[in-house]
Amino acid sequence: MNVEHQWYLEYQIHKNRPGLLGDISSILGMMSINIVTINGVDLQKRGMILQTNDEEKIKLLGDVLKYIENITITAYRPLTILDRLAVRHGRYICRDVTDNKTFRFTRDDLGLLVDFLSEIFKKQGHQVIGIRGIPRVGKTESVVAGSVSANKRWTFISSTLLRQTVRNQLADDEFNTDNVFIIDGIVSTLRSNERHHSLVREIMRMPATKVIEHPDIFIRETEFDNDDFDYIIELRNHNDEEISYDLINTGFSSFDIS
Repeated sequence: MNVEHQWYLEYQIHKNRPGLLGDISSILGMMSINIVTINGVDLQKRGMILQTNDEEKIKLLGDVLKYIENITITAYRPLTILDRLAVRHGRYICRDVTDNKTFRFTRDDLGLLVDFLSEIFKKQGHQVIGIRGIPRVGKTESVVAGSVSANKRWTFISSTLLRQTVRNQLADDEFNTDNVFIIDGIVSTLRSNERHHSLVREIMRMPATKVIEHPDIFIRETEFDNDDFDYIIELRNHNDEEISYDLINTGFSSFDIS
């Protein structure tokens, strides 16, 4: 059985002459490679999601495109989540240059963030996502919206979304590995009891998606470390905003985390 594979093609346009896209589309058509989606990506770049069941054609296409004037191929690879979102939103997610697991967003990027979370939540099995940000920047709302978009049920283990929530036990039907479990790292480590800590450890062992708000505090106060996280997301009101926990003490805090 032939399996359809998706690839990402991105090229920079040096001179956007009439018929340029038509030339590329004609080449793809002659090779029976389908264009699934196309959009501008950043400045003077165009991104395409391609689909074919013949990987030999994909390899040949890469060689042919080198000879088209006025463009430079900037990416040509099997499709990733980041590529799909770049084509959908017309730009790439900002990624930390020193830590590939850290991604940065501002409140202007909430649509992009929700789509990113949705794609992550669709994955099966164990994964841990940390989300940093000052109070009321939209962390929890984005996680819930991402869960809805991914058609996943979300379960608060601890939270301050409406009022402080600290769960000590879950009903049997809540122990579902298809759920998204949301843990507030400050509430769970500084404002809870041993029964809650035991539940958190049990949730962390489950082959399911866990989202930890305030991951730095969670790491500081528990046996878990940065290596336990698959993704770290930073959400700010604006690019220059500092995410600080200076007001949080190891015992109890007057820091407003609601």
